[in-house]
Amino acid sequence: MNTAASPYPTTIKRYLDQLRNALEGSDPALVQDALYDAEDYLRSEMSENPGKSEAEIIAMVAGSYGAPDEVAEIYRDTEAKVQTAIRPPAPRWTTPWGKFFGVAADSRTYGALFYMLLALATGIFYFTLMAVGMSLSLGLSVLIIGIPIIILYFGIVRVLSLAEGRLVEAMLGVRMPRRPLYANRDDRLMTKIKGLFTDPRIWSTHIYFLLMLPLGIAYFTIFVTLIALVVSLIGAPLAIWTGFATGDLTRDSWSLLHVQLLGVNATAGGAQLLLCLVAGVLLMFGTLHLARGIGHLHGLLAKHLLVAPAR
Repeated sequence: MNTAASPYPTTIKRYLDQLRNALEGSDPALVQDALYDAEDYLRSEMSENPGKSEAEIIAMVAGSYGAPDEVAEIYRDTEAKVQTAIRPPAPRWTTPWGKFFGVAADSRTYGALFYMLLALATGIFYFTLMAVGMSLSLGLSVLIIGIPIIILYFGIVRVLSLAEGRLVEAMLGVRMPRRPLYANRDDRLMTKIKGLFTDPRIWSTHIYFLLMLPLGIAYFTIFVTLIALVVSLIGAPLAIWTGFATGDLTRDSWSLLHVQLLGVNATAGGAQLLLCLVAGVLLMFGTLHLARGIGHLHGLLAKHLLVAPAR
């Protein structure tokens, strides 16, 4: 690219503004990562060359790091290659039945299902952290010791926000930031503290953490129930056919659930057991579709509340 027609910015702020503008329309998580890397690199060069101005530093490193538009292009290309590499293979089935059963071949389906089961534990953890952190912060706010506790609590929330984003990206496949929001090392302590409290992502993260408890309870309840039904509907016929159980309700409680679901009053015959098995298989694939769908929606919620918008 011809950088002579577009001279390098003379301050780090202008460099970051130009980089943000060059990345306009890109994923907000990508923008956050690019801005963090660029500012961290430029600030590091500033600290290693204290006698040089920001304009001199930017001009000095431009050949190796690149102009804002060049850096933006590199990040876009890298992101496209990474997303292509980690994207699940396209389904080979085009028929409705093929798409229905093909969900089992998507690795993200199992990641979403595991996340649904894990959400209860993370929801309880986040809610407990907020209850303890907020109560201590508010209760001790009248004392001098309350100030560092509040700062520590908000710092922990910011770290957990990044950790939750990495969990969401790994299990649900939604692009999340891999870098935190940059904190200028040259800023005064009070400026950093003010930025911590005025960051809108901190408050939206609190909303996300609050929502995780009811969502976690709902996810866990729904999918544990569905998994139990699938195991019963598939396992009971197999247990009867292999001799580990009988279809007689008066003798064997193992077959009670699936027999009651099919409306059988006495003993389960071969046709009824086969119907039970088919229902269990269909419910299993339906559960996988539901997990993937809810996982996608939850990923969008996490992205909206945990990722700073690209401004």
